[in-house]
Amino acid sequence: MCGVLEEAISTVLRQPVQLTVAGRTDAGVHASGQVAHCDIGSRRDGDLSEHLDDPDRLVRRLARFLPPDVRVTAIGPVPAEFDARFSAIRRHYEYRITTARYGAEPLRARDTVSVPKKLDLDAMRAASHALLGLHDFAAFCRRREGATTVRDLQRFDWVRSDENSVRSAGSGGEILTAFVSADAFCWSMVRSLVGAVLAVGEGRRTVDWTASLLQERERSSSVLVAPAHGLSLVRVDYPANEDLASRNAETREVRALPDGCC
Repeated sequence: MCGVLEEAISTVLRQPVQLTVAGRTDAGVHASGQVAHCDIGSRRDGDLSEHLDDPDRLVRRLARFLPPDVRVTAIGPVPAEFDARFSAIRRHYEYRITTARYGAEPLRARDTVSVPKKLDLDAMRAASHALLGLHDFAAFCRRREGATTVRDLQRFDWVRSDENSVRSAGSGGEILTAFVSADAFCWSMVRSLVGAVLAVGEGRRTVDWTASLLQERERSSSVLVAPAHGLSLVRVDYPANEDLASRNAETREVRALPDGCC
């Protein structure tokens, strides 16, 4: 969708625009909290100045040029040091599953994965919590040449809600939502984390299996990647303006595990 946004913004502003995004998601993954930045021309241009002075008007105009499944919800100026990708200090994802025998509700089918079986939520939570902290997540990542797979996983938890609470009859199921937060994620890392924990919830793997994967230094063929459409990037956190430059430099450093870290 990055190209779709660039084309729409370029059309409205009447100048070529190239976006830098907080995170490039896999095909089929949603992003309700995506952040992007771009550099634009001089404010001396009358039409451009009008848009910059009234960001809400620019949001409304962009809605006319974008397809129904893409929306810009807010626009504003940022300091020169701001970088949507490198300035980020934390990214938050949610993964949504239904265990209903009939599958996902039609209105939620685009963002909810059907797993029509009983899942052991306590085991899933234990397996998820065992992965928290600074680790090499190579077993869960598609490796890119020269890129590190060391990440600080800060939250990985599951919350349950009962679909029967919103219907008067029928064979409902549970909605299980995974909340996953880290300073950054590797390619397919979140979907691999969810896929591994689902194997535990289904009883195909033991609770301690996920933690054992942290010892591997190559992508594990035993980890099944969960379907893309259940995953959504919901928020990106940034530091205060005065800390942007230092955060950019820190993010660009290739990170390794500290001595003695498992």
